Amino acid sequence: MLISNLDFILTDFKMEGIMAQLWGGRFTKETDRLVYRFNASISFDKKLFKQDIEGSIAHVVMLARQDILTIEEKDAIIKGLASIREDVESGKLEITEEYEDIHSFVEANLIRRIGEAGKKLHTGRSRNDQVALDMRLYTREEVLKTDLLLKELLTDLLSIMESNLETYMPGFTHLQKAQPVTLAHHLGAYFEMFKRDRGRLKDIYARMNYCPLGAGALAGTTYPLDRHYSASLLGFEAPTLNSMDSVSDRDYLIEFLSALSTIMMHLSRFCEEIILWNSNEYQFVEIDDTYSTGSSIMPQKKNPDIAELIRGKTGRVYGALISLLTTMKGIPLAYNKDMQEDKELTFDAIDTVKGCLALFTGMLNTMKFHKEIMAQSAMNGFTNATDAADYLVNKGVPFRDAHGIIGKLVLYCIDKQTSIEKLTLNELKEISPVFDADFYDAVSLKTCVEKRLTLGAPGPEIMKEVIGLEKEYLADDWQNIGLYLTDDWQKYDKNGGLI
Repeated sequence: MLISNLDFILTDFKMEGIMAQLWGGRFTKETDRLVYRFNASISFDKKLFKQDIEGSIAHVVMLARQDILTIEEKDAIIKGLASIREDVESGKLEITEEYEDIHSFVEANLIRRIGEAGKKLHTGRSRNDQVALDMRLYTREEVLKTDLLLKELLTDLLSIMESNLETYMPGFTHLQKAQPVTLAHHLGAYFEMFKRDRGRLKDIYARMNYCPLGAGALAGTTYPLDRHYSASLLGFEAPTLNSMDSVSDRDYLIEFLSALSTIMMHLSRFCEEIILWNSNEYQFVEIDDTYSTGSSIMPQKKNPDIAELIRGKTGRVYGALISLLTTMKGIPLAYNKDMQEDKELTFDAIDTVKGCLALFTGMLNTMKFHKEIMAQSAMNGFTNATDAADYLVNKGVPFRDAHGIIGKLVLYCIDKQTSIEKLTLNELKEISPVFDADFYDAVSLKTCVEKRLTLGAPGPEIMKEVIGLEKEYLADDWQNIGLYLTDDWQKYDKNGGLI
């Protein structure tokens, strides 16, 4: 009954004449079709075909340099691998599920194209170090691509900040109006969050940039490999130092998924505020039509679906992190098949975050800020109450007493349905004789913001200094400090050197 229920999985799946398995000599029976399909990873690790070919080229160049392969064998293998990549990219060659994994696909097609020399591709390596290398190459590149999207978001965010140094709005705690700030200051908080996200990616890159190729299945190899050379060809800092850890380490993926989860948390917080600001109750912003949707029944609706979806997809990325942590928590050394579960959710999480970053940046750039409504909201919520208390302190009133006086003043305003700055001087003096005519300037929205000039505060002058520092930060890009990003595969001369 179980087999029939799962039979749909096996539709059009054929075992006849299969060349997918890189093993079999020890076995006397064919693998059960359901077991084979359950065990296979080609449906998702085909995403690694470029990295698999790139790693294979570096491996055979090193083998030839060490006289393990002849120059003729190396050249034939590289030419064959090049043709496979070209044919896959052009659509001439399809990666199909008759192969167990991407390594089987590449090796089988190589042997089919160049014959006996292709069978030497796997000399001195295992699928364990091969997949560890492929995933590291792929992840390393995705770390850099994610960072570039974050940098683009930060650049656009800084531009909006620079244009809104005097766009007043209420600052909140507990979703209650607290003190007046500026839009530049509010968005600056998210700038710091995304800047920290980039810092995490930089740290991850540095920690993961070590090459597992040559670690073998778990105990290295008897061939005289030059692992330092292989690592240098692929742009790694150095080879890994323990072969068991090399094939069983997934810390870099866990770190990357953690960083991606944090990015999504920051995006989700930002989206939550945009959703609130976009509501009829706030009306601080209007999301552009190109990033909104309507209702099938209510013609007046304009929904912030993109912001809501980004907020919703945060849980999806969290799930990938928790899944991999759970998978890895009980695995003994060295490689175990459980680790195959590192790929699908990681691929999905990476694609999700990159898509969310691109969409959020577009939504932010096309969003309209209603500056007058934001300023009016700041004036209507007693956000100048702290400044009113500071006014009394500057007149010699102890802060605790000043706090109590302004509390009574707020109660009076609530009862009269008015605001502090609209009270007459006589009304103010009935509560405290210390109030004088200069009080009104002290609690104006402009004064409340502009006199906050400590580093990190919303005052326009200090914000200009901060924006200058942020521009310097963006100009000093960590990706420009000699780090490796593969735009195209490596090419080699006949002596195994880079062209």
